[in-house]
Parts: sequence; structure tokens; C-alpha cells
Amino acid sequence: MKVRCFDKGIVLIVFFVFLFSGLTFAQEKGVVKMQGMVDTIDVVKKMMIINEETTFIWDQNTTFRNEKGSTITVDQFKRNNWVYIEGVGSKKGKPILIQKIYLIPKRIRAAEKHLYPFMQ
Repeated sequence: MKVRCFDKGIVLIVFFVFLFSGLTFAQEKGVVKMQGMVDTIDVVKKMMIINEETTFIWDQNTTFRNEKGSTITVDQFKRNNWVYIEGVGSKKGKPILIQKIYLIPKRIRAAEKHLYPFMQ
């Protein structure tokens, strides 16, 4: 039985695609958890675009918080602010409903996540 190098290469490629596709979004049963930079925010339409591509919406049940967990208002979110979002996505291509959104000071690296309990 021969094992070709080509077959091992395909397995490695597939492995890395699955590994890196989960780094930006962490999903569990429709739950989306991500951090990114605010590109557009429209308070009237209750909509924002994060990382130039992902559209999020909010409703009366959405909680807005700062990095310490204190409640803040939506008007404190501005373009180029970093945010951490927990939301629910229904279908690909549809806006994601924000459940909780946190205003964070910068992109939080894996080694710093212990400083932010909501990112656990």
C-alpha cells in the first residue's frame, strides 16, 4: 500500500482551512462571537458593519457595555472603535442580531483574553 505525498498535502490543506476559518468567528449553534472594528454605524436603522463586511443589527434586548462590563449607550460606539460582539445568526448573508456588544480599547489577543471575563 503506497501513501502518496499528494494525499498528505490535501489533508494538511483541509486541516489548515478548518483551523483558520474559526479564528475570526466562533460559532456554536448559531451563536456568533467575534471582535472587530466598527466601519459603519446607523443608529436610526439600528445597524452596524464590522470589519468592512459583516452586518449586525440590534433590538431592544441588545445590551451595550464597555470593557469593564458597565452599561453604556449606543451613541458611544463610533467608527474605528474596537468591539466584541455576541450575537445570533440565522442564515448566511443575513444580518446578525446582536445580543451583547462590548466597546473594547483595542484588538484583544489570546494572551490578553483573561483580562476580559466576557471573552471566555
